[in-house]
Amino acid sequence: MNDIVNEAVSVLSEKLGGSFDGVAKFVIEGEGAIMLDADGVRAEDAPADVTLTASADVFKSILEGDLNPTSAFMQGKLTVDGDMGMAMKLGAVLG
Repeated sequence: MNDIVNEAVSVLSEKLGGSFDGVAKFVIEGEGAIMLDADGVRAEDAPADVTLTASADVFKSILEGDLNPTSAFMQGKLTVDGDMGMAMKLGAVLG
């Protein structure tokens, strides 16, 4: 597993308190996927209610708090496929 994905799993676990109400997936382009659900946060690629896709740089900026997820979406740096309400809920936790 790649360092970016491992670091993201750790940071997301801390920010979300270990679990998420729903099933969400982050796809880090060229690196891998991260699943968030009631079981926690892990490196995996499976079906989800919402999928957020971004480059490694954008994803890292969001995790570090340098880039607001909503701003990234509005600028076209983050794409969302699926349940927009769940994406906004996740964005509130990360932002």
